[in-house]
Amino acid sequence: MEDSVLVCIVEALKPVGGLSAIVLGGSRARGTAGPASDYDIGLYYEPEAPLDVEALRSAIVPLVDDPSSTVTRIGEWGPWIIGGGWLSIGGVEVDFLYRDLSRVRAVIADARKGLFSMNHQVGHPHGFCSTIWMGEVDTCRPLFDPSGVIAALKGETQPYPEVLKDALVARFGWEVDFAIDNAEIAARRGERTHIAGCAYRALSCLAQVLFALNGRYLINEKGSVPEAATYPLTIEGLADTQMEIWKAIGDGEHERALLRLRALSSGMHALLERARTPG
Repeated sequence: MEDSVLVCIVEALKPVGGLSAIVLGGSRARGTAGPASDYDIGLYYEPEAPLDVEALRSAIVPLVDDPSSTVTRIGEWGPWIIGGGWLSIGGVEVDFLYRDLSRVRAVIADARKGLFSMNHQVGHPHGFCSTIWMGEVDTCRPLFDPSGVIAALKGETQPYPEVLKDALVARFGWEVDFAIDNAEIAARRGERTHIAGCAYRALSCLAQVLFALNGRYLINEKGSVPEAATYPLTIEGLADTQMEIWKAIGDGEHERALLRLRALSSGMHALLERARTPG
């Protein structure tokens, strides 16, 4: 943990009551970060001994650029983001995210049986899929895990459950075409906002299918389509076609946009058929 920002954060937070583990998530944990990438820090706690938010606020005061930085109470950001902080440390953006270990364990146990939920959450226009929590554990880098709780949970995330793959494909695969159908109805009425919303939904569901087929956890809908385009099992020209779709929608060329969406859907179905064919 040579990163000076991470060293400072961990040393400051370790004494905070109720803190079971600190992890690095996001692009920095996955090794895909750029120079301007922020730090996503997961703070895990047990519900019977929850995180001491006041102690957390006090602990970060010597670190942050702005002493009035946001640090929320538990539950303030909704049931799936839960809460956290938007901070700047030495000019670098740092986000804290709270995670309830009992709920994370339950999500992982369900996912290993092919069960998940899709939930409304502010900031997630596609929705918050419960398996995000499983993916966070799978891809995170533990920074402080004194009882080995994160290490143990990581052992539950791999191999990627085949039943989860099947369930995600079944849940989101059909919705790609359903969203396109709705966009075509909206196009006949000139409802541009609804067309864009349906296109976003179709592309997000398509990304869910491709991530699942490749045994990858979709953690963030932002950038999910370009990332899916890099996987071994993908649709040829996916990244460029997505750009064409959004340009066509922006230009009011709705028929062209929807034809390109249909082409992606056809590519998805061909990919699923190949995946089902032995050998």
